[in-house]
Amino acid sequence: MTEAILLVGGKGTRLRPLTVHTPKPMLPAAGVPFLTHQLARARAAGVEHIVLATSYLAEVFEPHFGDGSALGLHLEYVTEEEPLGTGGAIRNVASRLHSGPDEPVLVFNGDILTGLDIGALVRTHETSGADVSLHLTRVTDPRAYGLVPTDGAGRVLAFLEKPQTPEEIVTDQINAGAYVFRRSVIDTIPAGRVVSVERETFPGLLAAGAHLQGMIDSTYWLDLGTPAAFVRGSADLVLGKAPSPAVPGRCGDRLVLPTARVAPDAKLAGGTVVGEGAFVAEGARVFGSTILPGAVIEPGAVVTDSLIGTRARVGERAVLSGAVIGDGAVIGAHNELREGVRVWCDARIPAGAVRFSSDQ
Repeated sequence: MTEAILLVGGKGTRLRPLTVHTPKPMLPAAGVPFLTHQLARARAAGVEHIVLATSYLAEVFEPHFGDGSALGLHLEYVTEEEPLGTGGAIRNVASRLHSGPDEPVLVFNGDILTGLDIGALVRTHETSGADVSLHLTRVTDPRAYGLVPTDGAGRVLAFLEKPQTPEEIVTDQINAGAYVFRRSVIDTIPAGRVVSVERETFPGLLAAGAHLQGMIDSTYWLDLGTPAAFVRGSADLVLGKAPSPAVPGRCGDRLVLPTARVAPDAKLAGGTVVGEGAFVAEGARVFGSTILPGAVIEPGAVVTDSLIGTRARVGERAVLSGAVIGDGAVIGAHNELREGVRVWCDARIPAGAVRFSSDQ
């Protein structure tokens, strides 16, 4: 296998306001755009040619990655004029593939952080003679995912989208967002319209008697679709819990990018990342958080499991936990922002305006 399709066209609406100016795959995770980690892992598995299926804010990808030569890859970019869904996006880039009809093509989603053994998935595909092979993983609560039951040999039996009742939960195996297609199967996907591989292509292939093979790989896996998950994924990359050859530094409790500044008595831990040009002032404590480029954490602020946007500012002795602060936003001194709060880009919260506890 030498080529792949990477689906990076989604709007990332669950990650707003982080994705107002930046597409989800380009959000920094462990100091570099998340897409960098995916490209580096594909290259390490032997992939040489990757076609990026872009749509939302498509113009930002190529200026950053160019032709891919810096990563040892040959990259091409195809932009959808209108979003086409996962299947439509795959079909839309088919003309850029070089593989023969029976050769394998890797397809993966641009928002999954995983330790998947890509080579093992390809070997499973080839030894089973499958038309499509799917990476499956096991989760404790599968209600938010598509279930994929298999027989004893790993052959897929059905696709069950987001079950809600106990009777519908027949397996804990879910579609983990990475596939190997026989090249000729991609050409059977309808062109020029919205197609979902999960809801249309895969069930249709199964109904037509095609061989769909599942491979369970329960190494690290995380869907980065929510702010809390994205912050956790970045921290896990820094801590070394999630594997990537693209982390720009040694794995450990913190990652401080070269032009960032951190006061000597500031405390950083839990996989915290401080981006280029950011500043963490004296007495500040930052745990398990991502501080994007140019952001400022003022003296005595406490930031936990949060993401602070580009050029945002967190005021003196402010307390943030599970918060998302948009690009350019200003959080005044002595504010207290707790789990789930999202402050939009360029918003300004006056000093002491928001609290979750008393003023004592």
